[in-house]
Amino acid sequence: MLSGRIRPVDVRELTVQADSIQAAREQAQAQVPAGWVLTDAEATMAKASTTITLHAKIARRDGVEDIEAPDLAALQAKVPAGYQLLSVRES
Repeated sequence: MLSGRIRPVDVRELTVQADSIQAAREQAQAQVPAGWVLTDAEATMAKASTTITLHAKIARRDGVEDIEAPDLAALQAKVPAGYQLLSVRES
């Protein structure tokens, strides 16, 4: 018997503007829901401007579940749409 750990795969993007990178990051972090993490951020500044634009990606990291099946093919078949298989172990 095999056990697998799965979690939802969900990624979103957000954009904020601020006068500094620190302020932009704080604004972005304030928009991250519980169970999500900030994964990528790219800061840009337009010419002749002091405004920072931060394009960020956030990813869902909650909702981890365990599933079981007799073999790897059956385990992979049990992974629902929108989820990813994180690990497999013998149980």
